[in-house]
Amino acid sequence: MVRDVAIATELLERLRAEADASADAEVCGLLFGDGLRIKDARACRNVHPTPARRFEIDPPALLTAHREQRRGGPRLIGCYHSHPSGAPIPSVTDADAAAPDASLWLIITVDDARAWRAVEGGALHGRFDPLRLVPTGLRG
Repeated sequence: MVRDVAIATELLERLRAEADASADAEVCGLLFGDGLRIKDARACRNVHPTPARRFEIDPPALLTAHREQRRGGPRLIGCYHSHPSGAPIPSVTDADAAAPDASLWLIITVDDARAWRAVEGGALHGRFDPLRLVPTGLRG
């Protein structure tokens, strides 16, 4: 059964614009919300040595998000990144990098976006299960 994950249309459009503005490198960032609703996203620096083909979220940004969550801040539920020259489907490289921790992975292109959950034994590459991304008119 494919589950729905909601995201405000305005937020989704912001992430697509971010991907469009950086067509030569993968953009990346953190997702905040609850289990099935993406309420916000925070862009992070891609520190991977080959950002045109891979991403790595800036470790201090990730640590900051975890600290904020522990202090009552927004709940970190996953990450996003773009595929500048491909489909919004996790690659084998993405699967190798993903921990099977049930976090959300949102992969965006200029024209599309798809959500995935990182799990052990997932349907795609043994690591990802697809989710249905449902844009909503409501923010947060």
